[in-house]
Amino acid sequence: MPSGPRTPLAWVWLTLLLALCLQVMPLAEGWQIWRPDWLGLMLIYWCMTTPDRVGVLHGFVLGILLDLIEGAPLGQNALTLSLLAFLSALVYPRFRTYSLVQQALLILVLLGLVQLVEQWLRTLFGPFSMHLAFLLPSLIGAVLWPWLVTMFQAFERRLASND
Repeated sequence: MPSGPRTPLAWVWLTLLLALCLQVMPLAEGWQIWRPDWLGLMLIYWCMTTPDRVGVLHGFVLGILLDLIEGAPLGQNALTLSLLAFLSALVYPRFRTYSLVQQALLILVLLGLVQLVEQWLRTLFGPFSMHLAFLLPSLIGAVLWPWLVTMFQAFERRLASND
């Protein structure tokens, strides 16, 4: 991920809010397990692209918004998204040197860890489920990562060339 001109903060928040909308968009009953973690992917992307501007606070605010929209116990998504932003900050120095395939594998691990914590919290507050289908969004997010990064890099190059 090249470090070029500074990305406008309005563009960052617009993409994060779009990811929030995609995260809560209603889907048919059987399709909900196939929804990628859009908000997690965008949070990781911006934490890796602009680590000095996007971090744990953004994850917390977006998590509180997601809690309010979903009607989840207040702080559940805030905790998981804050954890995701923190883990992204921890692996940031090595992450930028990896190829897109290696990055996708690391995304799988990061999102998988956060999904495990989220599943653990759900078992504390609600019904217990004993299947691994909750890890599908992590797998789908890892598959989408190279496409997402390539698309956003093209958008940022286009924005930089228009300036």
